[in-house]
Order: sequence, then C-alpha cells, then structure tokens
Amino acid sequence: MGDPKGFLKIGRKPVPKRPVEERVRDYRWVYEPMPEGELRRQASRCMDCGVPFCNTGCPLANLIPDWNDLVYRDHWREAIDRLHATNNFPEFTGILCPAPCEAACVLSINDRPVTIKEIERSIIERAFEEGWVVPKPPPPERRTGKRVAVVGSGPAGLAAAQQLNRAGHSVVVFEKDDRPGGLLRYGIPDFKMEKWVIDRRLRQLEEEGIEFRTGAYVGYDPTAEELRRGFDAVVLAVGALQGRDLPVPGRELRGIHLAMEYLVQQNRRVAGLPVEGEEITARGKHVIILGGGDTSADCLGNVHREGCASVRVLTHGPKPPESPDPLEWPDWPFVLHTYPAHEEGGERGWNVAVTGFSGEGGRVRRMHCVRTRRDPDGRTHHLPGTEFELEADLVLLAIGFTGPVRDRLLEELGVEFGPRGAIATREGFDTGIPGVFVAGDARRGADLIVTAIAEGRKAARQVDAYLMGRSLLPG
Repeated sequence: MGDPKGFLKIGRKPVPKRPVEERVRDYRWVYEPMPEGELRRQASRCMDCGVPFCNTGCPLANLIPDWNDLVYRDHWREAIDRLHATNNFPEFTGILCPAPCEAACVLSINDRPVTIKEIERSIIERAFEEGWVVPKPPPPERRTGKRVAVVGSGPAGLAAAQQLNRAGHSVVVFEKDDRPGGLLRYGIPDFKMEKWVIDRRLRQLEEEGIEFRTGAYVGYDPTAEELRRGFDAVVLAVGALQGRDLPVPGRELRGIHLAMEYLVQQNRRVAGLPVEGEEITARGKHVIILGGGDTSADCLGNVHREGCASVRVLTHGPKPPESPDPLEWPDWPFVLHTYPAHEEGGERGWNVAVTGFSGEGGRVRRMHCVRTRRDPDGRTHHLPGTEFELEADLVLLAIGFTGPVRDRLLEELGVEFGPRGAIATREGFDTGIPGVFVAGDARRGADLIVTAIAEGRKAARQVDAYLMGRSLLPG
C-alpha cells in the first residue's frame, strides 16, 4: 500500500479537460495530462484491500493495487510490467474503457473511487516515452508451423493475434477496411482517441511478425473456403456492427441514418480520406440523436464540431439517477452518465418514443413523438394526449446493435446464432465448426473494449490448445 492513510487525506481529483470553447474547434483529445505529482497522490488513495474488488470488476483481472503502489513509489518500469501481464493494450482501455474497476473500488461504497483509469493510461504513456514498449517476436525455433487467420482488427482481433503470435503461430489479420483498427479506426471519434495511438501499437505488432491484409472482405476475397483451406484455425473477431433500426412510418426518408454510417464518414473526413455513398453532415442542421449511450455521445461530439444549428439527444427510457445506489456495489451501477460531449451543448430528453417521421421532397423535416412511462416491470407505455413533433434535418439512430452483420462469410461457414443475435459457441470460444473460433462482440454482442481484449486473450489460449494439445498462454 502506497500510503495507509492516503484515502483519508486525499480526495479524488478528476482528470483535467481542455476548455469547451477550445476543444469544439478541433478533433484532438479532450483531456489534459495529469501532472505526475498529482498522479502519485491519487495512486496513494488505493487501500490495497484484502479483497481487491477492482480486480474482479475488471474483465481482464488487471493487477490494479500492484501498479497503483508502484506508481506511488515512482517504480514506473515495474508498473508497466504488471500492467502488460494482463492487458495487451492498456492505452486503449486507459482512454476508452468506462472503468468498471472504479465502480468496484471499495472507496465507492461511501466516497469517490481511485482514479484507476488515468493511472493506467499514464503508465503506458510513460512506458512509450521511455522506450520500454518494444517488439517481442518469438524466436525462430519457437515457431510452430501453424497458421491462424484472425478476421477483424478491432481490440479482440488484435489481442488474439498478438497472443497467438507470441505462442509461435504465424498469424494473418484480415480487415475489410483500408486500414486496421476496426471500430477504433472507423467508429471512435478522434476527440475520444486520436488515431496515432492505434498506429503506434500496430507498428509493434507488425514488427513482432503479424501480417495485416487490409481491403480483404473475407467471404468475398478471400472466400470462406479459401480461408479454411489456407489456415489451421480461424478466429472470428468481426464485431457486432448491425445497428438496431427503427421501423416507423417515414423511416425511408433521406436524412435518417444509423449512427455508425455517420461516425465512419466523420472519421474518414477527419483523416482526410474520401467518403463513400451519400454524404452525411450535420453542418447547419437541426439534429436529433436517438439513444443515450456511448455511440450517442460520439455522435453528439461530432455534430458540435461540425457546427450543427441545434441538437437534441432523446431516449425512450426514464432519466437514470445521478448517484449510484450503494446496494449495487461492486456491480456496474445504473446511473446517469455524462460525457464530455454533453458539456459542449445540446439538449437531453427522456421518456420520448418516436411514432414516425415526415418531410418534404423525400427528405426528413419533422419527427413525431409521444411521451412514455415505464412500469416497475420494465414495460414502456405511450401516454395518450402527449403527442408532439420536433424539427429535424438529420436523425441519427444510436439505439444499440443486434449482433454481427450476417454476411457471406458467416453464411458460408454455417455458424449458428444465439437468441440475442451473437454467434453461438459450444464450449468457450469454439463455434462447433472444426478450427473456427469467435471472440469479442461477435460472441457477446456489443460490449466494452476491456471485455473485447479479455475475450481475444482467452480465445487465443483455446486456439493454441486446439492446435498444440495444450497452451501456456495466460487466460
């Protein structure tokens, strides 16, 4: 423990953010680095609990009290070794993870938790600055001669690829887009994570011997048959990108889009790349974003930066409480989440259902709504006499995902699907098709980035055991 009385003497200090009026004019990361002295003070709040619930709250089982103590003692090199022992990409989780570990921190019972996420991010950034993050290719004599294809280059696919490569297998990662990264590349806005963060880690993976093939839409080129013929095992890490739609009258009008269609275009524009299909822009428009989660907040931050005329964020459920119920600890609490994008402007509304859209000249102009009430059993009812309409030039549907896109690859492989739309498995990550495994959102449905990395690591261990009869990879 860094300081036995640290949590009594020091309060939690939030990570500093750039001023709103500055950050809405660019797409750079919204946060400022926390000074090292303050970071070590925050690390001293960790109580090194007898039962560290932060470890169990983290899907990767990160050794959080260990590296908190090491940061407090200024032992940064040892801290990154502890961090990399369980997490391939702590810069991804340190930036993007919503930190279930902090919700599980024992201090959360009656105080504010340790700033675990910022300490994690600071450790990996210090490691890159000092040159401690170096490629670790397996020596030639440890190469097994086995070939593994990983389909998808998001967090789950990258984690699986790195673990399998380090086990000695030859790994090829297939990505249908023109650059690797999955949703990290074309989904997460730059103001949440700048793309040099991905490129820095991809260089390491390539130097370790992993091959990336971009523009390769598996199922079409190469075909599923060619993939299975050329590799000893296949890991499906294709995500859960099928957006939930809204089947109401007027949905066919132009100007109504799934959120990911807009986010992909925005990321490409920010990167200076061409966009495909109808251009989706919020510039000068009255925008409505349906949904209240991470994807909704990503859209909100983008429309601010584009210069929309107005924006409303609406959800059909009731407004969550602003402080957690202590009885929910150490589980993830049901609370109102406020993202930096919400501080930048716009209106938020709850208990609103959409009954339809109307427009002019084939383009949306109005959204028709009704107020709702949710019963204790979870059923939502429309309230008669509360109908209203809102002006809308652009509507973005950020109301969740229904599972992987069911394309030719999944059809030709013959995978089965579970009741929630994800790819079903027989045991662990095994699809039941010989040599074909699945990891991440494709197996679980849309989930956290930390869970995706954990899934990739565990799937790699099972693939390694399938190929070699046993595995020495960590789970």
